[in-house]
Amino acid sequence: MNRYPLWKYLIIALAVFIGLMYSLPNVFGEAPAVQLSSGKATVKLDADAVKRVQSVLETAGVQADFVELDGTSVRARFKDTDAQIKARDALSRAFNPDAADPRYIVALNLVSRSPQWLRSLHAHPMFLGLDLRGGVHFLMQVDMKAALTQKVESLAGDVRTLLRDKDIRHSGIRRDDKALTVRFRDEATRQAARPLLQDGLVDLLWTDGTDASGDLTLVGALKPQSERSIQEQALKQNITTLHNRINELGVSEPVIQQQGLDRVVVQLPGVQDTAKAKDIIGRTATLEVRMVDESAEAQSAQLSGGLVPFGSERYLERSGVPIIVKRQVVLTGDNLTDAQPGFDENQEGAVHLTLDARGARIFRDVTRENVGKRMAIILFEKGKGEVVTAPVIRAEIGGGRVQISGRMSTEEAADTALLLRAGSLAAPMEIIEERTVGPSLGAENIAQGFSSLVYGFAAIAVFMVFYYLLFGVFSTVALSVNLLLLIAMLSMLQATLTLPGIAAIALTLGMAIDSNVLINERVREELRNGAAPQSAIAAGYEHAWATILDSNVTTLIAGLSLLAFGSGPVRGFAVVHCLGILTSMFSAVFFSRGLVNLWYGRQKKLKGVSIGQVWKPQASTTAPATVSTGQAE
Repeated sequence: MNRYPLWKYLIIALAVFIGLMYSLPNVFGEAPAVQLSSGKATVKLDADAVKRVQSVLETAGVQADFVELDGTSVRARFKDTDAQIKARDALSRAFNPDAADPRYIVALNLVSRSPQWLRSLHAHPMFLGLDLRGGVHFLMQVDMKAALTQKVESLAGDVRTLLRDKDIRHSGIRRDDKALTVRFRDEATRQAARPLLQDGLVDLLWTDGTDASGDLTLVGALKPQSERSIQEQALKQNITTLHNRINELGVSEPVIQQQGLDRVVVQLPGVQDTAKAKDIIGRTATLEVRMVDESAEAQSAQLSGGLVPFGSERYLERSGVPIIVKRQVVLTGDNLTDAQPGFDENQEGAVHLTLDARGARIFRDVTRENVGKRMAIILFEKGKGEVVTAPVIRAEIGGGRVQISGRMSTEEAADTALLLRAGSLAAPMEIIEERTVGPSLGAENIAQGFSSLVYGFAAIAVFMVFYYLLFGVFSTVALSVNLLLLIAMLSMLQATLTLPGIAAIALTLGMAIDSNVLINERVREELRNGAAPQSAIAAGYEHAWATILDSNVTTLIAGLSLLAFGSGPVRGFAVVHCLGILTSMFSAVFFSRGLVNLWYGRQKKLKGVSIGQVWKPQASTTAPATVSTGQAE
């Protein structure tokens, strides 16, 4: 009746073991470290950078616990802050000899002190949010009017291209706020242009009109759904670009999320220099397409490093090789609508570009006139340009779809597509709120949050043991497992812990113990009604399960609602809250019954259970009730 099969105990043991392994990294704390990251979009770190960092540290006489490649950055951990500062200075001198043009970012950071065997299991501690670790907080306003203006300007170029291709003459195109006005001299021309513009530019709603001079016009206004779509895309592209910029810098656990319809929250934990943070998020990157100068003077200047011909400039390719390109700009990133990695006809890595109508026309004309010549794609950051790629034009390219290929690996194709896709912001942004949280305040918040959890847990444990005796001990152990599993799940998900998250953990503990109270009281009720101890235990768990399930499901619905409609701290609270409900149902019902079965299940002639006082009614209804303490029979 009250015995678990072996496989259920194995599930319990496995769950506790996994919970212990993945919650253990949170015990070791953090150690000072130095992080080396790319300061430019075209600079990439690999395994060779790890060896170079180790060599620089050995030369400087600094002993690192380890040096490893973590994603797109290299991290070195040290025992104390003195070694950390010394290592930062040595790496800055070695990797950035030209302080005016730094190619790498050398930043102070914190990494986990977890041993190597734990990190090999991908067991990492929870990230700490801005309110616990300190850092900077920005609230940024996206200029949606500028985004709509840019879109309308782009559509104006598309109107010119469509009318020119069909040889339809017009008297001029004027932009009026979020609308385009195209003038015509006669009704026949306007009638010929209307279906062409309606089919080719679906974002605009075209209506007939007449301007002040009496000319016939077609007025194209942005449709409401198109306007919303443009604003949403601009906001998403800005968020993606900010992610790319901050990830390249190596700021740990940044929080970049939408707030409302036109605002973005940027939180950079661990960053105390506000000016540096502004420099990170304010980085501008623009894309230009130019022709390579293949004249004899240019080739001589490229080989000798001498003066470049008039009308040309020298830039470096990603491999460090100089290349001479013409000053004349063929295309800019404004004409690029998408860039995706893929494969060419030889199944080698390639980048597939999509241009707007104006860009497609220009690219078609340029490629037709320059077959066999090289075209350079240059990325500019902070006024410094670097050549991303310089392919050879093999044939005329029309239709607005361009393929860049030539001995490119799939990884290089993906990186190049990312650079071309997220080089600049879709719309200007302005910082409207700025806040700095000091690390001392973060440490105080951690201490207070930890104390609240410890004291709350201790109070619950004392009450349960005092009131339910041995069953209270079982409930306390189950509550401990619940906390262990919750921390393990948050660590495995690499969730960011904030003050609302700590509040959600405290609330989870209070709610989890309710299930055990329901079970214990149900067992008491069965004993009070005269059931045998073994039957009372089985009936108590079975009858309480329906109530526990109902209460947790309704609470989970509330948590999912917060998760779906909330933002920022509310979503963080909801994530911990929902996970806590799942872990509490496992620990309060499945795990606690396993303990009870292990303790009482083998006793065939069980006379009583230690569950505190059980009030039993006497035979006479007028006589006072008696109290049974200790062992309930």
